[in-house]
Amino acid sequence: MAVNGIERLQKIVDRYENLVFFGGAGVSTESGIPDFRSVDGLYHQKYDYPPETILSHTFFMRNPEEFYRFYHDKMLALDAKPNAAHRKLAELEQAGKLRAVVTQNIDGLHQAAGSRNVLELHGSVHRNYCMKCHEFYDAEYMAAAEGVPRCEKCGGIIKPDVVLYEEGLDQKTLEAAVSAISRAQVLIVGGTSLVVYPAAGLLRYFGGDRIVLINKGATSMDSQADLLIQEPIGQVLDQIAVR
Repeated sequence: MAVNGIERLQKIVDRYENLVFFGGAGVSTESGIPDFRSVDGLYHQKYDYPPETILSHTFFMRNPEEFYRFYHDKMLALDAKPNAAHRKLAELEQAGKLRAVVTQNIDGLHQAAGSRNVLELHGSVHRNYCMKCHEFYDAEYMAAAEGVPRCEKCGGIIKPDVVLYEEGLDQKTLEAAVSAISRAQVLIVGGTSLVVYPAAGLLRYFGGDRIVLINKGATSMDSQADLLIQEPIGQVLDQIAVR
């Protein structure tokens, strides 16, 4: 691993007091959760329908049985544990340096590691609501349900509070993310290919001093980064001291 990149990142973390992290699926791959767009990710596996079709609002409404077959199999990774990246980000927040985590992930691992100000652009598998009476259900209830999960109160279908294709992002979460990114001195972008919009478009609101980009593969923003580290993010952040 490039020691020079780690040393430069350490200097940035030491110098600044208002960091914001923007992350994607690559943050959770080291916890064993597959990246949708990696070579061995969900998009390269064989199903009756492409994952992008299954994870759409239209498909959910028309074919909830098939949606939940896929969802139970591939989206509910409740045994996953936070990795070094999640833990270091929580540590940075507790030290008063990291102001927000803006994530495209729905697994809740940032919160499990201790992060408090987590802005979940695409929702969370840990929040589920009846489509009829809006009763809340946790992820464990969804994992235990066979077939299409139904509300115990009214019998309605329970829907995960995750943003499916064709659905808009939550406006309050979006506004909070824009606010955090626009006020940050340093934006650390990690574990994301930056191809999912509108989430990736939030980076244009950054007007601070430094953009740090940590991702195993190339992204469209590589040329704009002040520091580019093409290594697994957990391995990188694990070497950073919080002081």
